[in-house]
Amino acid sequence: MKPDGPMEDIKSFREYLQLEKNLSGNSVEAYVRDIKHLYTFLETKKTIHNIKDVTLEILEQYLVWISDFGISASSQARNISSVKSFFNFLVYNGNIDNNPASLLEAPKLGRKLPVVLSVEEIDALIAAIDLSKAEGHRNKSIIETLYGCGLRVSELVQLKISDIFASEGFVRVKGKGDKERLVPIGRVALKEIDNYLGSYRKNLKIDRSAVDLLYLNRRGKGLTRVMIFTIIKELAGKAGIRKTISPHTFRHSFATHLIEGGADLRAVQEMLGHESILTTEIYTHLDREYLRQSIMEHHPRR
Repeated sequence: MKPDGPMEDIKSFREYLQLEKNLSGNSVEAYVRDIKHLYTFLETKKTIHNIKDVTLEILEQYLVWISDFGISASSQARNISSVKSFFNFLVYNGNIDNNPASLLEAPKLGRKLPVVLSVEEIDALIAAIDLSKAEGHRNKSIIETLYGCGLRVSELVQLKISDIFASEGFVRVKGKGDKERLVPIGRVALKEIDNYLGSYRKNLKIDRSAVDLLYLNRRGKGLTRVMIFTIIKELAGKAGIRKTISPHTFRHSFATHLIEGGADLRAVQEMLGHESILTTEIYTHLDREYLRQSIMEHHPRR
């Protein structure tokens, strides 16, 4: 292969993912990393002088190659998705005529059920929070908001005060790919946010870059995802919860408890901001008031 070929292809592919496909930064980096691995493999094949020389058989050998490195089935599946997207891009860009990856098959993935906390376990975890400490009300508000709104941890740390519409009962959330959605929020979570704003947060010297951010650390700056993870792990230990949990556990618990309580599956998917609700015709657009009613009627923290 010509030395400049791979670098130019990868650069163009990155721009395509960012500008044409509008993927998030993390997704773009994962796809590009996978294609770099592909080119590393192709360098070992003496018969490959150009990307046009790549065949389905070569790509199947590549899958064996990455499998030999001990890469998990889920990572292999993502790798295949990256390779298919890359060759689709090359066809789209006129570099090649046909996509050799179109018949590439992903490994079978076993269904792994997520860890879910019971309502009693969540109550125990919240009860373990020491409200006499300065950050107590902040941590309680964090748990109630994660569980009450089913947020991703990345969405939580980006949440702004201006995103909270208390009188309407919604929060504005920026999800994957910078897509915004409105999520219903219950009275319990709103009450804890008020308690936090009126205690811990008002006594901070807030950094200029974090004036509108809801959750802050002692230095008046935004919390990191790692800090949220640490808070939850410490509380789980105090509450005697032996399950392996993370911030995402509250999102799983949110959805599970709603569905168990009788909430409409489509409403839950809309509230979670799952991509499928936006990209398929199976689901219909749901009225926001209907979403609010779903969470008010079925969520344990209503």
